[in-house]
Amino acid sequence: MAAIAAFFSSTWLALVIFCTGTAAVLRLVGTSLMALMAGKGKAGAIAAVTSPEGLKLVFAALRAFAPVLVLKRVLVKSYPNKGTAIVSRCSDVHEVIDREADFEVVYAPRMAVVTNGGNFFLGMQDSPTYARDVSNMRLVIRREDIPGRVVPLVKAKAEAALADVTLRKLDVPQQLSLPVATALVTDYFGLNGATETQLINWASSMFQFLFLDLGNDPNVTASATIAATECRAFLDAAVQNRKQHAGPQDDILTRCLALQAAGFPGMTDLDIRNNLIGMVIGAIPTTSSAAVRVLNQLLDRPQALAAAAEAARSNNDAALAAIVFEALRFDPLNPVIFRRATKTTTIARGTCRARTIPEGTMVFASNLSAMFDPLTVVSPGEFRAGRPAADYILWGVGLHTCFGGHINSVSIPGLLKPLLARPGLRRAAGAAGRIDSAGTPFPVHFWVDFQN
Repeated sequence: MAAIAAFFSSTWLALVIFCTGTAAVLRLVGTSLMALMAGKGKAGAIAAVTSPEGLKLVFAALRAFAPVLVLKRVLVKSYPNKGTAIVSRCSDVHEVIDREADFEVVYAPRMAVVTNGGNFFLGMQDSPTYARDVSNMRLVIRREDIPGRVVPLVKAKAEAALADVTLRKLDVPQQLSLPVATALVTDYFGLNGATETQLINWASSMFQFLFLDLGNDPNVTASATIAATECRAFLDAAVQNRKQHAGPQDDILTRCLALQAAGFPGMTDLDIRNNLIGMVIGAIPTTSSAAVRVLNQLLDRPQALAAAAEAARSNNDAALAAIVFEALRFDPLNPVIFRRATKTTTIARGTCRARTIPEGTMVFASNLSAMFDPLTVVSPGEFRAGRPAADYILWGVGLHTCFGGHINSVSIPGLLKPLLARPGLRRAAGAAGRIDSAGTPFPVHFWVDFQN
């Protein structure tokens, strides 16, 4: 009986995937035609297909008809590779990430540009140096800091942004998410001496260069090179200033220097600077962008928005976090995780979807697609707060899971909390109430209205 039940269950799921994929193809065709008929041209059609909703349709089609799609075409020009593979089934995505020796991280060459020759553990394979650097940073960025340092800091900064009782509208990135994210760098990391605008611009430029510049744009490289040079000088000065003027402050920089004084390997001034530049890059644009994406999703879902508002007003932080994570599932920071095949190998071996991946192929392991795979996630198209943690790949997975994921899990809900608690929260009228990236990959403006 169990075998019969398993057969019918697998057959039903296969039918669901086929029907969903077919519907996705039809919707993609319709979306593209509507963009063309509206006079938006090819660029408009591409924008529609690559939007969060469009990408979910693309991956639904791939899961059904080409779960492991191997192309000879090189899509990523910023890192050396010989072709492209797109992996869309959840189990296959996890396989790629878990097989660290067969599918390597690619960021080391550009990280060397940022650090002027060094590396940051995000760009390293599993190695003694990787283990040493991660261990050192875990000694200074501690889990016990979350309730004692990070949560109160985010709460204070977010509430201060909304303290004006006459306030009726807010530009979320400029007045809330970017200032709070930058405060983590200045107040928690202990990196003072640069303006808020400088830190935002440096971090955003370097992040784009490392992770988003798939076309190898020389303008992006030039901007990031200048930003990295200035940020390195700032961090070098911060390290030397703290050495000369040590005080009672307990922040990340002070803890790094304490490890250095204790003789820990991998904690020279240069090591400290390289690790801190990686943390700055990861802290500012990601936190702000994630918060804006969450709010954008909630404003399109009245029931979810009402639930988030109730959780915020009743100080139910666990419920609020669950709603935030579910909103981010629909529009994560990165729809794919990049890896490169170190040798010719096979994905999904022993299945009918098995494909050979040639050495040097850049693999797009789609975490967005994995989080909407009906073979793994129950009713993936529904907004359901409180899903099992295994349903989410928001901060990466495996060896290179985002180092600051535990900070993200409180800082993003925390900075949105006082805003969500405001009655009458809604988009501003017109274009102002839509995310404006101002020609960058990050939200720059996003106005909302509310009562106070």
